[in-house]
Amino acid sequence: MIGGLDGNRMLIGLLIGIVVLIFLVLKTKVQAFLALIICTVIVGVVGGMPLSNTTLDDGTTLGIVNSITGGFGSTLGSIGIIIGFGVMMGQIFEATGAAKRMAFTFLKLFGKKREEEALCLTGFLVSIPIFCDSGFVVLSPIAKAISKATKKSVIGLGVALAAGLVITHSLVPPTPGPLGVCGIFGIDVGSFILLTIVLGIPMAIGCIAYSRLYLSKKYFQIPDDNGDFISMPYQEPDYENAFHMDEEGLPGTFSSFAPLLLPIVLILINTVATALGATTGIMEVLIFLGQPIIAVGLGLVLAIFTLGRVLDRHTALTEMEKGMESAGIIMLVTGGGGALGQIIKDSGLGTYMAEGLAQTAIPIIVLPLIISTLMRFIQGSGTVAMTTAASISAPIIIAAGVNPTLGAIACCVGSLFFGYFNDSYFWVVNRTLGVKEAKDQLITWSVTSTIAWAIGVVEVLILSIFM
Repeated sequence: MIGGLDGNRMLIGLLIGIVVLIFLVLKTKVQAFLALIICTVIVGVVGGMPLSNTTLDDGTTLGIVNSITGGFGSTLGSIGIIIGFGVMMGQIFEATGAAKRMAFTFLKLFGKKREEEALCLTGFLVSIPIFCDSGFVVLSPIAKAISKATKKSVIGLGVALAAGLVITHSLVPPTPGPLGVCGIFGIDVGSFILLTIVLGIPMAIGCIAYSRLYLSKKYFQIPDDNGDFISMPYQEPDYENAFHMDEEGLPGTFSSFAPLLLPIVLILINTVATALGATTGIMEVLIFLGQPIIAVGLGLVLAIFTLGRVLDRHTALTEMEKGMESAGIIMLVTGGGGALGQIIKDSGLGTYMAEGLAQTAIPIIVLPLIISTLMRFIQGSGTVAMTTAASISAPIIIAAGVNPTLGAIACCVGSLFFGYFNDSYFWVVNRTLGVKEAKDQLITWSVTSTIAWAIGVVEVLILSIFM
């Protein structure tokens, strides 16, 4: 018995709830947020939780609705504001051309013959505040222009860009998915940002190698003057004629990077100062400014008053409202995941499962990896996959005494697995690059995302030895 409940019954309730969740997301018109709440209710009802709030002998309140509202509120209380700020900043980057300026800057920095690295790094940074789908649409014309000028395959260049975008989109806050996972696990956002940026670098290198050494040669395709694509036998790039891309009207380099770098630097200072115990005087102010809500808010304000100068008041507000609209569903799904996690926690099921797993040879850290990977493959959305995995596994990971940061990383890594037909980004990348055959689409993008996933899995297993 756990908290007066039958552990086996609660486990059966969880399994039934997950099956219903998968069915609703895949086979019906029910949106993921509603599906998560339905799943949470099923877990509670089948598991035998009180239908109305009941006060236990130790003074705690147990009840299905109490767990739903408590989990939803506590999760969004920590990360909801940051999600709103982040998506508004991303819209400003997109509307003002700051994202393109970042790409041009890295192209100049890396020089000729390093276009894949430049594009991948651009995507790697741009996708921290911008959704990868939008980022690819905005930046893909640069990949096409480079392909046309150098006679490098647009497939290899585009995939390098797409990989950089999806890696940080899946790993690094304040992207909503990873931020939601941090909220569910209750871990420090600053240290998570630093760690996942480092972990993302080997993934990016692996994807660049695949795009350059294989895709660029297997699928040699360049754009023509009409916007179509010409396929031909592989030929070496032509760097004889320097090319110049139109940068007219784009913001400056410093103003483009500043709103993104400011919150990262402030959060870094907060993390380091807190770890060193330097909490007095000026450091107290810096620690306050480095709180994720304040830091990302300052980045947004800086973007509005520097990049936003080229936008009239109506356009600026409209663009930010677009971001707020996209943030709404992310917040709801994240909050729904928090509600499911709270049911598992309140019922004591997390402790029950942790004790059971501890008696087997299966490492507990594999659990969030498996759940996230399966959810990603089944329903396509990386955000839903990592949020669901975090909701289910966080109470178990914490109860087992495993480092919650490691569990959060595992959830995010699993969401990279084999993006294919049920993943919107799969279609954005392949359609934009002119890849039409299903087999070629799988080789172009599904394999690329799986390479990032496989490297991430190895990183998680290595980290589990030391964390």
